[in-house]
Amino acid sequence: MSAAFFDLDKTVIAKSSALAFGRPFYRDGLISRRDVVKTAYAQLMFRLGGGTDEQSMARTRDYMAALCKGWSVEQVRQIVAETLNDLINPYVYAEAAALIAEHQAAGRDVVLVSASGDEMVRPIGALLGITDVIATRMAITDGRYSGMVEFYAAGPAKAVGVRELAGERGYDLTECYAYSDSSSDLPLLEAVGHPSAVNPDRALRRVATQRTWPILEFRHPVPLGKRLRDRPAVPVAAALSVGVGVAIGVALYGRHRRIRAAATTAP
Repeated sequence: MSAAFFDLDKTVIAKSSALAFGRPFYRDGLISRRDVVKTAYAQLMFRLGGGTDEQSMARTRDYMAALCKGWSVEQVRQIVAETLNDLINPYVYAEAAALIAEHQAAGRDVVLVSASGDEMVRPIGALLGITDVIATRMAITDGRYSGMVEFYAAGPAKAVGVRELAGERGYDLTECYAYSDSSSDLPLLEAVGHPSAVNPDRALRRVATQRTWPILEFRHPVPLGKRLRDRPAVPVAAALSVGVGVAIGVALYGRHRRIRAAATTAP
């Protein structure tokens, strides 16, 4: 038994899943304009590497818990369901979708692991044909978020969630795979026998290079119904060869025409 664990943001999709739903949350009155700005700023700081320590993660967790307090869980689920196709589907990396399909074809379970809320991550997983999710779980009272966090799936907690699931399923973690773009997910990557860095930040790229982990570059976000194979990309080397060949052909043709023109006008 083995599995492949995929971080979500910037690994499977080319954007932040939490920020993606900011606009409909604002439209439906769940957050204010100020909340949108603060959340975007917090996400930016995290991406720049300033949010990877435990204190920063705790501040982000507490801020999100306070922000969501009182929200109707059903309303959140409805907003996600209504906007998923527009906000997430076009931004799924074709390379990630193909890799997920390869793992599934090999008989491995595929698990999405994300700090975003379960109500967001699980529908995204369903979009990708993934049923197993490790995500942040907010405490719920009478159908509303209470402002408490039951499990914050960030940093070392991702590895904790992976080990718990491995214990339940009987996975041999040395035979498992993990993919992430962020150095904050080093505990997740270190928990498996086959880690890979995807679009890595500077710190993760340095570690991956030192440890000779595979480094993958995903560059083609396309809707799931329009896979990369439906619009095959020409390899860079081939594209350059074609371009050079065309340029040489044009130059030779122009030279040939000039010689002919000179010959016909000569006395």
